[in-house]
Amino acid sequence: MKVVGLMSGTSGDGVDAALVEITGRNKSLRAHTLAAQTLAYPRTLQQRIVTASVSGTVGEICHLNALLGEWFADAALQVIRRAKLRPTDIALIGSHGQTVHHLPHGIQAPGVGAIRSTLQIAEPAVIAERTGITTIGNFRARDIAAGGQGAPLTPAAHALLLKHPKRARLVVNLGGISNVTYVPRGGSEEGVVAFDTGPANMVLDGLVSRLTGGRFLMDRDGKMASRGKADTRLLGKLLAHPFLSKRPPKSTGREEFGPALVDELIRAQHQQKLSMEDLLATCSMWTAKAVGTSRRWIRGHVDEVVVGGGGVRNRVIMGHLSSVFSPVPVTTFDALGWDSKAFEAVAFALLAYQTALGRWGNLPAVTGATHPVILGAVVPAGPHWIKRFHT
Repeated sequence: MKVVGLMSGTSGDGVDAALVEITGRNKSLRAHTLAAQTLAYPRTLQQRIVTASVSGTVGEICHLNALLGEWFADAALQVIRRAKLRPTDIALIGSHGQTVHHLPHGIQAPGVGAIRSTLQIAEPAVIAERTGITTIGNFRARDIAAGGQGAPLTPAAHALLLKHPKRARLVVNLGGISNVTYVPRGGSEEGVVAFDTGPANMVLDGLVSRLTGGRFLMDRDGKMASRGKADTRLLGKLLAHPFLSKRPPKSTGREEFGPALVDELIRAQHQQKLSMEDLLATCSMWTAKAVGTSRRWIRGHVDEVVVGGGGVRNRVIMGHLSSVFSPVPVTTFDALGWDSKAFEAVAFALLAYQTALGRWGNLPAVTGATHPVILGAVVPAGPHWIKRFHT
């Protein structure tokens, strides 16, 4: 079955699209990427997403939901063309959407208790209408309804696609937020441990954008950080961030590591008279050491660390990860034959496939849900969808 996966991370820099050929079921499931690419957002749209995530009005979020539906649909059509296929060749689209808010710990509501919530936009109905392909979206909401945090969801894909018969792997994703998945030898789902570890590209990108007045949006390849020196005093304060010592299951987002934190870091920079390069060097090391703290929650031995996500191109962070985990070898998704940037899109193609077959997609031990659930809301392209998957 050919499935397109669509994903835009918390950095809000564009839509990652992957066209995946998926076969088999359960432990015999196999996936092969036929094409992958990123449709970058223009700077103005990225800024609107970031602003909406923190202080957006209902009207702005309503508009962005439809607008991003158009962008996601375009990304899907582009990756299909890249593979020299037609929309009629594709069975499904699995769209994560664009997270604009994530409240996994809940807000107290009178007479009800703590209500957890999450919001991803990029309207699946728009995607289905523009592409003519059945689209599955809103994956996180069902896990939250079942008592989970709605995140992370990619560990199921890590366990299926990155397992090794003889090596226990710690899979690290360096997106806007960093997260880890421990995949035991053989990939048994019962032994999988996964959770967010905290800061990554979101913090670094926010600092670069603010400190350069928008001239640069990221520290490409970690070149700026490589010219700086980590400040041990500030690093010590950052490592005391309460999220790092919180016991899993745990997930986070812009609410803890977004603009408010960037403001705090810039104030600390001025107080301690640090250069921009020193501040970036400090936060790059913080990212790696925060990932390293994951070992306190993992009981099994780690034979290999495998790193993916956009941050894999940051040589400074990768260097720190090698030091943090030494002597355990650190490698990348690319070295294992997967596109580091596109893997999360592959994961949501896989989750859509599981949903279409009526199989659950969450790992309750990871998200905290009370039971496994079938994820996502289905927007059929037409009545033929029911016949295709349920006969």
